[in-house]
Amino acid sequence: MTTKKKYYTESQEKMARYAKAIAHPARVFILDFLADNIDKCCYSGDMAEEIPIARSTLSEHLKALKEAGLIQGEINPPYIKYCVNKANWEEAKAMFESFFRK
Repeated sequence: MTTKKKYYTESQEKMARYAKAIAHPARVFILDFLADNIDKCCYSGDMAEEIPIARSTLSEHLKALKEAGLIQGEINPPYIKYCVNKANWEEAKAMFESFFRK
């Protein structure tokens, strides 16, 4: 059995995952909203009042951002609080800043 050659670095794959996560205007809005409240978490219901999309659509966007590691959620039934994952947020900022300085 042969091992498939890996062409992309772990850093390139992670940056692509972050880029894919922010490749929709609603997700950029969500990140802006959460970044403006970076020292506290926000309920998805609060965001639903600010962005003109269905709650189910908002939920899908939150899921994509969470899977990429840019946000984190805390379940307090029946509510879910979201906030920026500060470590990954800083990492993504550094990656993109470095990339665009080239």
